[in-house]
Amino acid sequence: MATAKEYSVEEKLVSLLTLQKIDSKLDEIKTLRGELPMEVNDLEDEIAGLQTRLTHIEDEIAGIQKFIANKKNLIKEAEALIKKYEKQKDNVKNDREFNALQKEIEMQTLEISLAEKHIKEANEEIKEKNRMLELARQAIHDKEANLKIKKSELEKIIVETEKEESQFQKLATEARSKVDPRLLAAYEKIRKTYRNGLAVVPIERDACGGCYNAIPPQRQAEIKQRKKIIVCENCGRILVDAELHESVHLPGQKAAKAKS
Repeated sequence: MATAKEYSVEEKLVSLLTLQKIDSKLDEIKTLRGELPMEVNDLEDEIAGLQTRLTHIEDEIAGIQKFIANKKNLIKEAEALIKKYEKQKDNVKNDREFNALQKEIEMQTLEISLAEKHIKEANEEIKEKNRMLELARQAIHDKEANLKIKKSELEKIIVETEKEESQFQKLATEARSKVDPRLLAAYEKIRKTYRNGLAVVPIERDACGGCYNAIPPQRQAEIKQRKKIIVCENCGRILVDAELHESVHLPGQKAAKAKS
């Protein structure tokens, strides 16, 4: 019965270092895109919000216009009643009937004045709403123009990097399958901890290549022996010696260098 191959610490480190270099290349591609994807999403959200605001203002204007139309109808009705009461005054039999009709005329006249006041105020409100409407439309126009530029920039970068990113994504998947599961879990956890995504770093000038904390000579000697996984006591990154770091290349990179 065949047994699973036991990998040496050095082989495990090589697998992990290979994965780190692939992931770092993918990080470079994402950095090249910068914050454009986020900026595009933010602009799309802002435009959607402004369009909702636009619709809300238009609905408000429609409501005010309906209010004005109702008040105009009320004025017409009041004017019709005044004419009716004025005509009736010609046929009154006593002062009591005359005063009652006069009071109705005064009430309808007051209704007209009040309705005209409400119409004037509503028209002023419409003016303000139209001003807000124009500002919202201008804001949408400006943001859509900016969005078009940002999308164009992003699409250009995506086109330029899409093929390369796809290749490295495949390489990363393959590389992950070759890393010890427990080591991979630790690697992923460390990568999430740091913005630069570096979980495996070399010793540089007697210090950790991640946090630049000094590494004692005895510790450096142990790292060079590649007999066990050693992490930086300060930042927790996995440490490798500079020689091993230099010897591990991205898949296909070594062949390309040899040709050149």
